[in-house]
Amino acid sequence: MNKKQKTVIAIGMIVAVAIIGLWGVDFSQQYLMVSELTSNPDKYVGDKIGTMGVIKNGTLVVTPDIISFTLVDVEDGTTEIYVEYTGDLPPTLDEGKDVSMSGTMVAADKIEATQIVVGCSSKYTE
Repeated sequence: MNKKQKTVIAIGMIVAVAIIGLWGVDFSQQYLMVSELTSNPDKYVGDKIGTMGVIKNGTLVVTPDIISFTLVDVEDGTTEIYVEYTGDLPPTLDEGKDVSMSGTMVAADKIEATQIVVGCSSKYTE
């Protein structure tokens, strides 16, 4: 095998690994603010969405069957939406924490989350 053939094979292997690694990743989903979802709910009800916000203090309820809380918009701090999640409890999930989530908006004021990621608190301060 000459150098050109080896290069073509190496590039082909890299492309194949990249395709396999990215298989099933949804690149079309963008994160929307809670205020965007609630200002025009008819546009999003029934759709898979991604959003982020802060868990409102006093609203986090954890039971064996479901985790629920109110999510507050990070930008305006007042717009809220109710969230229900039936997956595994993220270990650092707590009130006042920033979270990103994906799921389905099932009503104008409710999201059924399928994935929740809790933001890391920064260990650096000014």
